[in-house]
Amino acid sequence: MNIKPLADRVLILPKAAEEKTIGGIIIPDTAKEKPLQGEVVATGNGTKDEEMVVKPGDNVLYGKYAGTELELDGVKYLIMRQSDVLAILG
Repeated sequence: MNIKPLADRVLILPKAAEEKTIGGIIIPDTAKEKPLQGEVVATGNGTKDEEMVVKPGDNVLYGKYAGTELELDGVKYLIMRQSDVLAILG
C-alpha cells in the first residue's frame, strides 16, 4: 500500500530512538524520548499559498508533539504539515 500525503502534508520515517543504559539498566521503550528527527518519505503537492520545500529523502527536525502516528506494514510513520517541520538537516 502506498501513501500519498495531500496538500502541504509530509510523511516522515522517524529515526530510531537510541538505546540507552544507566549503570547496566536498560531503559524501556516507554521511557525513551521520542526522536525529533527523521527522513521524509513522501510529500503532498503543496497548496496555492504554500509550496513544498521539503522533498523525499530530506532529513528533517520536527517538534516533539508534531504529527500523527500511523503504522503501515509494521513500520511506524508520522504524518504532519510541512509547517511542523522545523529544519532540514544538511
